[in-house]
Amino acid sequence: MTDGTTITVGLVTDPGLPSRVCDKLARTLPGALTGELGGDVSWEVEATCEPLLLDAEGAIPVFAIADQYRTRHGWDMVVLVTDLPRRVGVRPIVGDFSTAHRAALASLPALGGGFRLGARLRDLLVHMIGHLAAERLGISPDPGFERSWPGRHIPGGPPPRHLGEILAPTRHIGSAYPDVDAHLALTGLRGRLRLLRGMVYNNRPWRLLPHLASATAAAAATAAFGIFYWTIWTMAEALPVWRLALINVLTIAVMVGWLIYYNNLWERPVGPGRAHQAILYNASTVLTLLVSVACMYATLYAGTLIAASTVIDATYLSSKVGHPVGPGDYATLVWLACSMGIVAGALGSSLDGEEAVRQATYSRREQERQARRRAQEEAAGNP
Repeated sequence: MTDGTTITVGLVTDPGLPSRVCDKLARTLPGALTGELGGDVSWEVEATCEPLLLDAEGAIPVFAIADQYRTRHGWDMVVLVTDLPRRVGVRPIVGDFSTAHRAALASLPALGGGFRLGARLRDLLVHMIGHLAAERLGISPDPGFERSWPGRHIPGGPPPRHLGEILAPTRHIGSAYPDVDAHLALTGLRGRLRLLRGMVYNNRPWRLLPHLASATAAAAATAAFGIFYWTIWTMAEALPVWRLALINVLTIAVMVGWLIYYNNLWERPVGPGRAHQAILYNASTVLTLLVSVACMYATLYAGTLIAASTVIDATYLSSKVGHPVGPGDYATLVWLACSMGIVAGALGSSLDGEEAVRQATYSRREQERQARRRAQEEAAGNP
């Protein structure tokens, strides 16, 4: 400990989303620690951003990194925050901690992403830091001490009720590593779905449009051709809404399928017991691309609708379709034209290159993991 009155917590974060979240959290975490943990101490939180390098097994060497930073900065304890998804078997791991090393590791994907991500991470860190500081604060893990600590959770006991509600069903599970006190794991289907949502959020699927220049140009050009070709107008008028919606869904599915196939984004299990992991990462890829292409479609639709409303005169459109037209007619013809554009965009994505698609689809940490997977496949002799 530093001076007998202050506990200094060091946050070491991966670049990207973990760094952005923790930069804001570092200002509010001391107050949360004081309010939740109490004790006659003050709290200081220092955050630094550096890539958390993986070891030969693809895991983060938590203890080595924590010992290094604690010695370098004089921190009392170190918490690592990563965007690497972590699991024990099929159970998603939110975090784990070691009182022996005064270190903890939090995994952002298991927190689910979204607007409440910062609040979820704050509650998780308070819970794990409570374990690490239990001896200093004079907190006994005996549940009988709960009466003397009203309103606060017991580090040795189960997670507080509100933490479990925020993080989905959550429980402590034992660890096969001797220096790890426990893992904090999500349980059940809801927990696995929360991990999947967090992985998709971490990939930031809305980034696809500006990264795929060729795909976007092909989609826009084809949609523009559609709105200025009167046969498309009459075809759109003749199709029922359910069929236009079906065409819309199929075209998005075609583009997602093509992106996965052409850019080798489908993951095959490498080694025994990896089937569940492959399923998880493939589901993340599919959902990321679905959201990405849906965002592309929405952007394309908005731009094309503005162009059609500006350029195509209502009287001229009416003369071609054979009845008076209104906003719904413009929306319908743009709907079909954009569906055509998305198919062309799939073909246009072939010109962007596999690496550009990967950078647009995946986070930095996921790109690193996939590079390691491809190296393993090559070493195993898989094509």
